Amino acid sequence: MFRTQLKNRKLYLDRLAAFQDTDLIKVITGIRRCGKSSLLHLMAELLLRNGVQPQQIIEINFESMRFSGMDAIKLYQYISDIIVPEQRTYLFFDEIQLVDDWQKAINSFRVDYNCDIYITGSNAFLLSSELSTFLSGRYVEIRMLPLSFREFLDFLGYKVERLHLLNGIESTRIYHASGEQMDTRELFDAYIRFGGMPSIIDTGLEMDKVAAVLDGIYSTVVVRDILEHGRRREQRAVTDALLLRKLVMFLADNIGSNVSANSISNTLINEKLIDNKPAMRTVQTYIDALTEAYIFYEIKRFDIRGKDYLRTLGKYYMVDNGLRNYLLGFRGGDRGHLLENTVYFELLRRGYNIAVGKIDNKEIDFIATKTDQKIYIQVTESISSEETKNRELSPLFAVRDNYEKIVLVLEKPLFNDINGIKIISVIDFLLEDI
Repeated sequence: MFRTQLKNRKLYLDRLAAFQDTDLIKVITGIRRCGKSSLLHLMAELLLRNGVQPQQIIEINFESMRFSGMDAIKLYQYISDIIVPEQRTYLFFDEIQLVDDWQKAINSFRVDYNCDIYITGSNAFLLSSELSTFLSGRYVEIRMLPLSFREFLDFLGYKVERLHLLNGIESTRIYHASGEQMDTRELFDAYIRFGGMPSIIDTGLEMDKVAAVLDGIYSTVVVRDILEHGRRREQRAVTDALLLRKLVMFLADNIGSNVSANSISNTLINEKLIDNKPAMRTVQTYIDALTEAYIFYEIKRFDIRGKDYLRTLGKYYMVDNGLRNYLLGFRGGDRGHLLENTVYFELLRRGYNIAVGKIDNKEIDFIATKTDQKIYIQVTESISSEETKNRELSPLFAVRDNYEKIVLVLEKPLFNDINGIKIISVIDFLLEDI
């Protein structure tokens, strides 16, 4: 199998390797082209470095014509013919959802052979209640995302260095492998403009080439996965390409806004973007298809005083800023939404559970929780004006508990704290070691 030199995705490789040789099936999920296949290869290379022999590793990519039309029975027979029963075998199955009744074969391998199983899938339907029946309680999910800002720099050949200045202030220096020092803000602007899909790195970040790559990803996910091959239960079929595209455009244009299936339907018809108002259930079905394909992620609102999740008016964030900018035309003047989108996925990448905070009539961008940790986070371009400062700080002041409260800003002021609320550069936050 031909393979180019792979860039390390340490965060995900460490998470995956932590479950090596456990009875759990390792399931890597995420949008197409975010690096799942590469992660499987990285894990296989790690095994080889640690003494596993090549004959103990079996890798199959079901997008290859060699394995087209394979069902569970054929897959089981194929593996049974080549596996060595008395030795530990590592099975790597890429895009397993393309195999009919795949879960039956996977569960049989787990029961019948001495093996460690790793699979990838590009659709959350992979682990829905119907399809995961055989795997119930027997798998761990590794959710994969496009490149973080730190990974984006690493893939481009840049190094990050922390400097501790004499006045006690920390600073960050970014330099290329050639030794040339780079402008941090310029690199960040490129990141939120072009996004973090790994395949854009080879374009040299040339606009036309980036757009071509992103068009290919979008077309594959929406046209092939959702419209052509997204085989769901019949009552959830997604067949209207125009409605699907209008929903994609609407959600992309309204990331971070409170929306519902009903409000989306009303807006589409009021703005004459569609001719006939679709049923609310149809709109929700199409939105579900987009979240199942990992294009959009939904976030619920949490009533801080009532200590309960609200059922209405959630928010959606788009998995990659580059895809969003490509669809909306790489327009300017939308930095606030892009910052919020970037922070949401960074928190998700770091393993936080995330909700939108509601307190009285005020809103906090994110409540991020993990085990016994909780952080309240606001995201904004600047707090230089009194109006913006009050808007961002007043919801945090309204929260009376002692958990950490942070405002992430692009234009960092000279002060680091306002009455116990930390003011942190969003770029410094994204460059933190995790």
